[in-house]
Amino acid sequence: MVGTDVTHFLNWRGRFVAKSFGDQAGLKNVGVHLVNLPVGAVASACHRHLCADECIYILEGSGVARIGPDLFQIEAGDFIGYLVSGEAHDIRNTGSTHIICLVVGKRPEFDIVDYSEQNKLLYRNAGQPPDLVGIAGVGHPRLSDHHG
Repeated sequence: MVGTDVTHFLNWRGRFVAKSFGDQAGLKNVGVHLVNLPVGAVASACHRHLCADECIYILEGSGVARIGPDLFQIEAGDFIGYLVSGEAHDIRNTGSTHIICLVVGKRPEFDIVDYSEQNKLLYRNAGQPPDLVGIAGVGHPRLSDHHG
């Protein structure tokens, strides 16, 4: 299986090659990706999922996992679990070789991904294109005032 070159839409340093094993197997409710993260790259923009758990198993290489305000050294054999609505996170390859990792995540019908450093929320609804909105534009209507 050939991998796909990916650059994260909110972080140009978020670049990697991914093989989507879950898609190849026809999985609908869980994503399984083999990710090759080059030296100096970040796996994504720092984010957290409000509706889905996510986990990563490091197969090769070393780097830094940022979880909330904390930084953790990671290496082959490490497992990281990100709880639904938990701390924002990312992985950085600070080592001298590629990081190869297995990324697994639930694929709910609906998810919100919080990119708080960019003041953005991504709304995903199965079968529809995602919506990226600025956090400042998100309102909180008083439902008791809604008629209809």
